[in-house]
This record gives sequence, structure tokens and C-alpha cells, in this order.
Amino acid sequence: WAMENQVLTPHVYWAQRHRELYLRVELSDVQNPAISIAENVLHFKAQGHGAKGDNVYEFHLEFLDLVKPEPVYKLTQRQVNITVQKKVSQWWERLTKQEKRPLFLAPDFDRWLDESDAEMELRAKEEERLNKLRMESQGSPETLINLKKGYLFMYNLVQFLGFSWMFVNMTVRFFILGKESFYDTFHTIADMMYFCQMLAVVESINAAIGVTKSPVIPSVIQLFGRNFILFIIFGTMEEMQNKAVVFFVFYMWSTIEIFSRYPYYMLCCIDMDWKVLTWLRYTVWIPLYPLGCLAEAVSVIQSIPVFNETGRFSFTLPYPMEIHVRFSFFLQVYLIMLFLGLYINFRHLYKQRRRHYGQKKKKIH
Repeated sequence: WAMENQVLTPHVYWAQRHRELYLRVELSDVQNPAISIAENVLHFKAQGHGAKGDNVYEFHLEFLDLVKPEPVYKLTQRQVNITVQKKVSQWWERLTKQEKRPLFLAPDFDRWLDESDAEMELRAKEEERLNKLRMESQGSPETLINLKKGYLFMYNLVQFLGFSWMFVNMTVRFFILGKESFYDTFHTIADMMYFCQMLAVVESINAAIGVTKSPVIPSVIQLFGRNFILFIIFGTMEEMQNKAVVFFVFYMWSTIEIFSRYPYYMLCCIDMDWKVLTWLRYTVWIPLYPLGCLAEAVSVIQSIPVFNETGRFSFTLPYPMEIHVRFSFFLQVYLIMLFLGLYINFRHLYKQRRRHYGQKKKKIH
């Protein structure tokens, strides 16, 4: 214990930020610390081992500006760390109200920053906080990727289930009713086909906005071609709805989707690769796309006399031309576009297959 009336002061080191003061008291094995702030003065008294051995050490510091009266301290084996909050966030030119620095007080150069460094630190922290808020509002990249995969998986699953239902329905009805099932296909399947084909608009939108890497033009060509057949050729002409060609068009569409497209896309969303399904994806289209195109062409050819007889969608140009234009003219043009679209899609799919299954060049020794 210290001698009576003798005040021993420890070595104290200090540093600051805009909002806080840091004091490091060099005392080890501290016991019974009494640390408080009254009338803007920090009072410290504790027993510990310092420069004068094992004694009671104390000091008092009157701060330059107002501080909050609740100091926070932490004891370690070698020192006491004290944190004091400033009432106003600002940079102090010194720690104490008295201009002359006490002999026991020195800057803590391990934590020391000048004002410019502190401002840079504040800006860095503020930028970090804003980036964190921005990331939370937008979602992390990993979260966005998972959301996109979940969205694409659900879309492909719905389409797969829809086309599978149509495929199974037509197959079962054919084995039960035989050729009779050809003539009522539209009335039993059309509602589901309408739903799936309208939902397919999402594929073109996804390609256009970059959600998927699919090229936009082949996607739009297929969407337009199918919807033209479904909504114009079949949907508006009751005479076409009872023809056998409807069965073959719907059956080709369903077969293509459930064997070469949607199951493969579903597995891609969950990062799975099933070799059999991958082979079907890059091979089945070779016979199915021409057959589907042929079925669509037959439906257009069969509809031409029906449109000519009914005069539906035909029109007369205004005066002075007054030329009567039959809708069958556009159907003939569409036939040419149909096979042109087949060529574009066929070429695109062939490039994909060649890229995936292309033969590796043999090394020349």
C-alpha cells in the first residue's frame, strides 16, 4: 500500500475519434477499480502493479469538452482500457481543459489518428454502411441467383406438367378410342394448350431481359408460329377443330417439350446433369421438329379453302385501289415463313448440339 498522503499516478495513454475517447492505464493485476465521471472530470483509483510497484494509484482528468458521465472500462492482466463518449461528435485539439499536459499523460500512438485520418476512417465506415444497406435492399448476388433458379425451376416444372398431361391424355385416348380420338382432340386438350402457350410468352421475355441466355429470335419465332396455329387457325375456325391434323400438331408439340426441353431445363436449374436427358435434349429435335413443322404446314394448307369460303379476316383496300385481299394470301406467305423459321431453329439447335457433342480435333504427331 502507498504511504499516507502520497498520491501515485500511473502512466496513462490516450487517443480519440470524433465520438469517443480512449484511455489506456498501465497497471497490471488491478483490483478494486473505482472509475467514474463527475462534473466532466474523470476520477480513477485502483490497486495494482505499476511503476511504483504494488500500490494504490489514482488520477483526475478534467476534459476539454463535455462528455457523457458513463465511462466503460475493461480490465486485462496488463492494463485498464477506458472508453468515454463525447457529448458532441467533434475533433478535440487536446484531452484536458488545462493547456499544459499532465506528466503522466501521453498520446497512444498505437491508436492515434490525426483529424484527416479520422475523417477518412469515418468516410470509409459510412461507405461501408451504405453498401451494406444497398446490399440488403437489393439482395446479395447469391440470393438473387437462388431466386432466379427457383423462379426458372418452377416455370419449367409447370410447363412440363402441362405438356405431360396433354401427352398422356392423347396417348391414352388413342389406345382406347383409336382413330376416333383424332377428331375431338381440340375439345379435350385446347384449354390446357391455351394455358401453356400463353405462359410460353415468359420464355421470350426472359430471353429479352437477360434472365436466360437463350437467343431472342428463335424463341420469338417458335412462340409466334405456335400461337398463330393455335389461336388463328384452330381457335377461330370451328371447321378446323374437328380435323385429325389437330391431334398430330398437339402431339408433336407435347412430345418435343417433355422429351427435349423442360425436364432438361429443370435439372439445369438445380445444377444436375443426367446424361440420358441431355442426349434427348440435343437429339430428339432432329426428327420431331421437321415432323411438327410438317403437321403445322398441313393444318395451314387445310385451312386455306375454309378461310376462302367463309371470308374471315379477308378485307378490301380503300378507294381508289379497292382490291379484295383474301386471308389465304397471308396463309401462303406464312407457309414460306414457317419453313424459314424451321431452318433458323434447326440451324440454332444444330450449333448447340455440335458445341456440346462436337468431335475433338485429333492431335497431329
